[in-house]
Amino acid sequence: MKTIAVLSQKGGSGKSTISVHLAVAAQQHGFRVAVVDLDPQATARKWGDKREADEPEVIGDHAERLPQLVDAARANGADLLVIDTAPNADRASLTAARAADLVLIPCRPSSFDLDAIEATCDLADIAKKPAWVVLNAAPIRSAIVDEARRGLEAQGRKVAPQVVHVRVAFSHGVIDGRTAQELEPDGKAAEEIEALFSWARTQVGLPAEPHVHKHTGEK
Repeated sequence: MKTIAVLSQKGGSGKSTISVHLAVAAQQHGFRVAVVDLDPQATARKWGDKREADEPEVIGDHAERLPQLVDAARANGADLLVIDTAPNADRASLTAARAADLVLIPCRPSSFDLDAIEATCDLADIAKKPAWVVLNAAPIRSAIVDEARRGLEAQGRKVAPQVVHVRVAFSHGVIDGRTAQELEPDGKAAEEIEALFSWARTQVGLPAEPHVHKHTGEK
């Protein structure tokens, strides 16, 4: 099982949006996926409650129980675990980062957000896990995106090649427990998430296709 932790010490960065969209993208590729929501606001868990589909499973809990949740997901045959963390919770975020194979740090390409990202990057450094900034909620066709990328890379930060832009499908899809790729499968938002997942999959070493589960014969 591979684990991706989505971290940001700043609220409103889009952690939950990235988490549930990546989870559904993995599910659509045939992987077994679970989401752990460590945020007291429980955005991902509430999304899961509204979702008609049984998968991905979304579990809300405290960071102290994360090791047990990771073990349970692995025992249940999950291929991928996505951890959605709380803002301004250093200890919980560090716990999540240490449990992860890959840390993603969503960040809006604005001056305030970029200034606030250093604390989150420091947490990933402490955990000694590969961490990439994902430019999220980016304006379409704006020079600010390239400027943000150059600024982060100048600071020695790694920036994911895919950019997630402001798209109506992201906000509309989650209203009833869906995602952008389920609302508009051929839309730009779905295309961006598919590209982000394909890249993240290679970063954590997930195969192109799920392995067949030995006991059930299912994928």
